[in-house]
Amino acid sequence: MPEKIKLLVTGLSGVVGRALRPALERRYELSALSRSGVDGLPEERVFRADIADIDSLKPAFEEVDVVLNLAADGGQSSAEGMNAGWDSVLRNNIIGAYNVLEVARQAGVSRVILASSGATVNGYELEEPYSRLVSKDEVELPGSWEMVDEFAEPKPISLYGVTKLFGEDLGRYFALTTPMSVINLRISSCGPEDKAGPGRAQANWASYRDLQQLTIKCIEAPSDIKFDIFWATSDNGRLFRDNRHAKEVLGYAPQDGVEIRREIRGG
Repeated sequence: MPEKIKLLVTGLSGVVGRALRPALERRYELSALSRSGVDGLPEERVFRADIADIDSLKPAFEEVDVVLNLAADGGQSSAEGMNAGWDSVLRNNIIGAYNVLEVARQAGVSRVILASSGATVNGYELEEPYSRLVSKDEVELPGSWEMVDEFAEPKPISLYGVTKLFGEDLGRYFALTTPMSVINLRISSCGPEDKAGPGRAQANWASYRDLQQLTIKCIEAPSDIKFDIFWATSDNGRLFRDNRHAKEVLGYAPQDGVEIRREIRGG
């Protein structure tokens, strides 16, 4: 029987980490790194460190195969949401992402998966037809629309989104200049409850089991996938964050999705 992959997750106690943990814990030898620690893991696999302090991270990376970096400020787990201030996103999202990648390189980690975000393209939602697709009101929906794939023009409207774009390019740099594979997972609407709320989530929702499936496919992707970006979205009726690339490259097969309410759909 093959040995389990040794997976280190930063930010496991956040919203996304809690959504992923059951599936990751079943499948891998899971360890966690955070400022305050996590419950329910063996003590020797719980590391307490500040992601912005590069030297404090090093013990957690020893003998690790894959790192999943969820630690950040400005997302679902943040008190200020995407409005987190510059000092915090600089420390956690930019310096922290660099530190994770650099320590992983030093430790001989084979792959790092960086949690990116839909915030990289939220500016599309200010424009037609996407503004109607994310509306909470009963609006007439377009009959069709152009999808936004992973390589469309970025349109961040928050510093948080800017830092996630920086993380993607930083990952590209490490993938091109080191033996590591770096995969960016653009996590879409995933909240404390496994359901799609009104408005934006009707288009952007990622169910827990779809997010689990895609994350596992990223962790176990062939080694020749040196760098890539994938949208983590379920197959929603209003979907415009295009998940076809993940389907084609990784065999991602979403099980969930929000149906369009037919009575408000445009002709």
